[in-house]
Amino acid sequence: MSAAASRPRLLVLSSTYPRWRDDPEPSFVHELSRRLTADFEVTVLCPHAPGAKTEEELDGVSVERYRYAPAAWETLVHGGGMAANLKRNPLKWLLVPGFLLGQAWAARRIVRRRSVDVLHVHWLIPQGLAVLLLRLLGCRTPYLVTSHGADLYSLRGTLSRTLKRRVAAKSAAMSVVSGAMVEEAARLGLRPPKLEILSMGVDLHGRFVPDTAVRRQADRLLFVGRLVPKKGLPYLLDALPAILAKRPSVRLAIVGFGPEEMALKAQVQRLGLGDRVEFMGAKTQGELPALYRTVSLFVAPFVKEASGDQEGLPVALMEAVGCGCPVIAGEVAGLRDLLGAAADQVCVDPKDSAALAAAILKSLEAPVEASTRALEVRRVALEKVDWSAVASGYSRLLRDCIG
Repeated sequence: MSAAASRPRLLVLSSTYPRWRDDPEPSFVHELSRRLTADFEVTVLCPHAPGAKTEEELDGVSVERYRYAPAAWETLVHGGGMAANLKRNPLKWLLVPGFLLGQAWAARRIVRRRSVDVLHVHWLIPQGLAVLLLRLLGCRTPYLVTSHGADLYSLRGTLSRTLKRRVAAKSAAMSVVSGAMVEEAARLGLRPPKLEILSMGVDLHGRFVPDTAVRRQADRLLFVGRLVPKKGLPYLLDALPAILAKRPSVRLAIVGFGPEEMALKAQVQRLGLGDRVEFMGAKTQGELPALYRTVSLFVAPFVKEASGDQEGLPVALMEAVGCGCPVIAGEVAGLRDLLGAAADQVCVDPKDSAALAAAILKSLEAPVEASTRALEVRRVALEKVDWSAVASGYSRLLRDCIG
């Protein structure tokens, strides 16, 4: 029997997935899936989007995109994420039943056609709900469910909590991307048969690496991420006037897109920061390392929303750390897994504008110290979030689920 024929068949369920090659949408599910092709025959099932193919192969991964509405209405997921899109336009809730039923029905078809051995379900909600529907349709294929943060911390109503518990209980195993999420899972009463901490990964050996030949520009700040409330960008803009009062040459580059873009641009104009802030739009993975290597400081002012939504272990922050970029970040629980002992020095409450401004100024005024600290953070992260270690952990856990 050939090596390819002997590989177990894995079906990955996700909502966030690249629509095409070099899509600026978050790609961490694909990055993991393509690395699992060494050990599994991998199929990904994700929602269709305008301009995307319904079937294709990407980096050895068979990708199938199911239709859940007429093409012009397939706007539930992309452009900021499902939670942000529903919050911005409540009418999009009308798309949710078709989204869930469509994924469950398409998954049932693939499970039967490909004799799938195990499922990897990304997010307790909504993909976990699709799997519960799949079980109602008679499928008993074991599954690993991975929570990335928003699905665990937000949606706190009684019904949501009950559904999360059921998704976890029916799984063969569950993973979370940070240690802090283990405590939250216990607080919510989630009791999967097995619970492990396995983050998403970053290519810390090939793409996101330091370059000593490149000099960092003075007084250049960078933000990378979706323009959604939990990223905390309004608090960084509020702190900028105080920073400019001490260092007038400071400039901020914002990379990303999302539903808050117009409000953020209006805030920039209101604060008189039009010539100090540049909205650069989306960038591909290949374009980001050059930015991380040349700026003075990566600022990630993450906050916990009133709904409870917050970051698990943010990929952009891991990428910046990989390039040896000094960082300042908001105080959200999962970051200590990545930052280690340096968390006390680089984490701050972004809602305290004076504290955020002071932390940024301190880093800008001591660039050598900030760079030394960044390289130490990278050394710690190398053992935890490089894709080689992460993919190996998921491969082992998925095989355990089959067993």
